[in-house]
Amino acid sequence: MAEQQKDAKEKELIFNTIDKGWHFSIPILSPASEALTKNWTSMDLFLTELEQKPKSSIGAFQKKAAALSKKITELNNDIPLTFNKPEIKSRIAVLATKIHSINLFINLDDIPDQKVVSLVADANEELSALYQQMDEMVRKSSIPKEEGETDMIRMLDTARAIKSPIPTVQNQSFKKLK
Repeated sequence: MAEQQKDAKEKELIFNTIDKGWHFSIPILSPASEALTKNWTSMDLFLTELEQKPKSSIGAFQKKAAALSKKITELNNDIPLTFNKPEIKSRIAVLATKIHSINLFINLDDIPDQKVVSLVADANEELSALYQQMDEMVRKSSIPKEEGETDMIRMLDTARAIKSPIPTVQNQSFKKLK
């Protein structure tokens, strides 16, 4: 009986710690970036899920973590063309790793509550970095190109370079060594 009470108190402490630390903050996008993400439905669903905080028990936090993990996985499905670039995909991948880690740690038998709280803080940082990257891409795309800049960029592209045949070099040093 005493052991059960001790276990219940321990679980209550873990719940209280996670409840206090479970605060996801959603940064504000610039109006131009927000206009480009208006039709990104999986992002809207993910953010809606992120805003809703579970209240009742550890089980509710576990269900929320599983739902967030599922929503973050779907985020890559319909990225707007403007943001469908490696910079954004890598930020989403890092954020997904944090969310999946939260899901993993909160479903352990002995929940490391401090680890879960620190992962929530890390996920907030990664979400902020994602938003900053989107704003940066919009800002860079609004900078006008100079005359001839597109041609120069095209010429610097190594994938377009004309491949020259590889010259065959006869190495005389090998003959001398024999």
